[in-house]
Amino acid sequence: MLEAFVIFAQEEAKKQPSDPFGSAFLFFPLVILALYFFIVILPGKRRQEKERMAMVTNLKKNDEVITVAGIYGTVVSFSDTKDEVVVKVDDGTRLRMTKNSILRNLTREEEAVKAQKDTKEQK
Repeated sequence: MLEAFVIFAQEEAKKQPSDPFGSAFLFFPLVILALYFFIVILPGKRRQEKERMAMVTNLKKNDEVITVAGIYGTVVSFSDTKDEVVVKVDDGTRLRMTKNSILRNLTREEEAVKAQKDTKEQK
């Protein structure tokens, strides 16, 4: 069955006239996709990663955070030498986790929203 398909494909290739541009038309969309990736997608990811690293490095004690797992908590302590944060989830529950497991800093977001409202009111 496969041999018949190969023979049929070879016969069809002989019938069709050769393309003067070759595979240039097949290569062009790939170039466009590569340019889109390098111009649009990569810079956006780099910017997001920089913002995330700045958020993680600026964690302070008593900041309210959300973890990657969706757990709300308050930062109790953090280590500058280790990649470690202790988050208080409930009265007697503390979780020790890596800094990269912090998804959002709610305290900083609230401060940013409040600052934007103040600047709008001043105008």
